Amino acid sequence: MNSSHVNFLLFLLFLTLNTSTTNAVTHKTTYARQFLSIQNAARANLGLAPLIWDPRIARYAAWYANMRRADCALEHSNGPYGENIFWGSGDEWTPAQAAAEWVAERQGYDYRSNSCAHGEQCGHYTQIVWKETRRVGCARVVCYEGRGVFMICNYDPPGNYIGERPY
Repeated sequence: MNSSHVNFLLFLLFLTLNTSTTNAVTHKTTYARQFLSIQNAARANLGLAPLIWDPRIARYAAWYANMRRADCALEHSNGPYGENIFWGSGDEWTPAQAAAEWVAERQGYDYRSNSCAHGEQCGHYTQIVWKETRRVGCARVVCYEGRGVFMICNYDPPGNYIGERPY
């Protein structure tokens, strides 16, 4: 094989590796945007500063999501961050859908009493709009054996302290 063929093959190998790396990075960036856009819209609606994506927190979220991949159980990590978790059957759920579900809990939150309406959940929403929270990292995994999709967002500093208002 002459040197021009070798150079051409090396060039093709470079393009293949570069494209797959670019696709992986683009995919992660798209997920980050999906997680952030809806949550930051909810914060903007209240005049709060936007959450900033934190790669270190995202690595923690990915680590824990991968721990849940075997069972897809809605169990919290009990780690150092505030945390929202989501499960959906099938494998098509998107980060935007999970974030929208959490933000939709706004309707169950009563600011005056600083509590959830009877029979409603609102803790995911209050974590998203916790005034002191600045950084977030999230992850999505498809669980094994068709168990569904598990998604998680971790927040720093955490929120949802009993007796304190989120904003």
